[in-house]
Amino acid sequence: MSKVYFASDFHLGVPAKLPSREREKLIVRWLDKISKDATELYLVGDVFDFWFEYSSVVPKGYIRLLGKLAELTDGGLPIYFFIGNHDMWMFKYFEEELGIPTFREPIIREIQGKKMMIGHGDGLGPGDNGYKFIKKVFANPACQWLFARLHPNLGIGIANFWSAKSRYANVEPDRFVSEENEWLVQFAKDTLKENHFDYFVFGHRHLPISFNLQGGSQYINLGDWLNHQSFGIMENGDLQLAFYENEHGKIYRN
Repeated sequence: MSKVYFASDFHLGVPAKLPSREREKLIVRWLDKISKDATELYLVGDVFDFWFEYSSVVPKGYIRLLGKLAELTDGGLPIYFFIGNHDMWMFKYFEEELGIPTFREPIIREIQGKKMMIGHGDGLGPGDNGYKFIKKVFANPACQWLFARLHPNLGIGIANFWSAKSRYANVEPDRFVSEENEWLVQFAKDTLKENHFDYFVFGHRHLPISFNLQGGSQYINLGDWLNHQSFGIMENGDLQLAFYENEHGKIYRN
């Protein structure tokens, strides 16, 4: 049976339940496992806790993940990469070196007969106005050009500090409180007033969520790999959350 996989928020570069390198090895084992029946793979943002591409320099590390992604694309597996708020300064490296297209905004796809909106999810819905302003500043080509003038040791050091401050300043509840307080639920509900989607698939929230919306639509948040090792599996038009078990490398569904 062919399956389409979705995952987000690896945040490689920072420790969590597992150190970053151990989490990277775990992700590579997961990629090995799903490559047996995957027809497509969507990486839905914040794969890295920080990323900036100078013209001839990329951040140190992540060689195991990058090598595995190159192996999979060379073997014919289509992979799609969404730029999140922590790796927003990714430009052409993945496309040119790995053959992986990158997306900065949500996209609309029909997969297994289902109409889907897929995106990282940052800046969508009501609220979070401070971040929305900062995102516009960071997306400005002049800002990117000025940052690129810094030596990588200084620039990446500053960026890692900023990334950590941002992460700890924006800790969201680790449980689903109410749909009124979930900005991506509100975004999906507003979108459904104009267009129907079978699935809204987002990351960013760091909490695995499967929430039923009106008209048979469903909002799926992919969670993260800092604490949950969660991802989405789509098979025969049915998208479900699943989790990867550390010790035995097993996959179990929600």
